[in-house]
Amino acid sequence: MSGPLSPPFHLAFAVTDLEATRAFYCEVLGCTAGRSAERWIDFDLQGHQLSAHLTESLGDAGRNLVDGDGVPIPHFGLVLPWEAWQELVATLEAKGVVCELGPRIRFEGEVGEQATLFLRDPSGNALEFKSFKDPRKLFAS
Repeated sequence: MSGPLSPPFHLAFAVTDLEATRAFYCEVLGCTAGRSAERWIDFDLQGHQLSAHLTESLGDAGRNLVDGDGVPIPHFGLVLPWEAWQELVATLEAKGVVCELGPRIRFEGEVGEQATLFLRDPSGNALEFKSFKDPRKLFAS
């Protein structure tokens, strides 16, 4: 299923500090916190359900080279409208958030040209926020 009426996705992911996670997702990314318990918190990320679950340690599968960048694996995020991506960049800069990669334009002049940035939450989870000037190019090859 795809398109504007697609159902929201659900992603459960590991974190090492629930309060730092709450602060990052709510104060930096503007999420709303939902249900929670002693070892987990749900967040509304623009209509998608993220469930942060407390764990003692996190794994890192390394990096893949993508258009000259060592992209962290695993990672997750959103594909935003162009203006919303630019607003996110401005918000992150105003809050002094340092991006791990970007913000930059990847695959410039190619079919998959996109704006992208990567940052990490307090537990080290990698998030990517990207945008296409032409959203129809999301899956173009």
